[in-house]
Amino acid sequence: MKIIFSHGKESGPWGSKIKRLAEVATSFDCTVESIDYSDTLDPDKRVQRLNAVLARETDDVVLVGSSMGGYVSLVSSETFDIKGIFLLAPALYIEGYQVQIYPFHPNVEIVHGWSDDVIAPQCSMRYAQRMQCPLYLIDGDHRLTSSLERVESLFAQFIHRTKSS
Repeated sequence: MKIIFSHGKESGPWGSKIKRLAEVATSFDCTVESIDYSDTLDPDKRVQRLNAVLARETDDVVLVGSSMGGYVSLVSSETFDIKGIFLLAPALYIEGYQVQIYPFHPNVEIVHGWSDDVIAPQCSMRYAQRMQCPLYLIDGDHRLTSSLERVESLFAQFIHRTKSS
């Protein structure tokens, strides 16, 4: 199984959060890739880039998206057969983003910090309620750095369940 990470608007492909989650993924014998979107702030151009990567992929894929990368991952999942999606403070229902109605996927989990002042936790609540998917509201702000151990634990459980299904 391959884990493909999509970073947020102003972060990079191998920030501390992605590095830590990539270590979790490799502990489950997953391969990892983190796409560099730092040359564009346009979320829909980032979707096109992820779609180009997914079009070449032959393994089962899990998408992990943080903030804008959550939007990118979820939108791309409508076009490709994705095994699972793990979203961290996803930028959903953001004015100016092309897609505002998001696809259903049977294996989505969301982690969002209660103290997020960049993307309101209510955005994740709205999607989770509509899709009836698991949502973990935890201590932390938008970056979730103060709760990375909790995020790692939730991600490990997600990978375990996804690989077993």
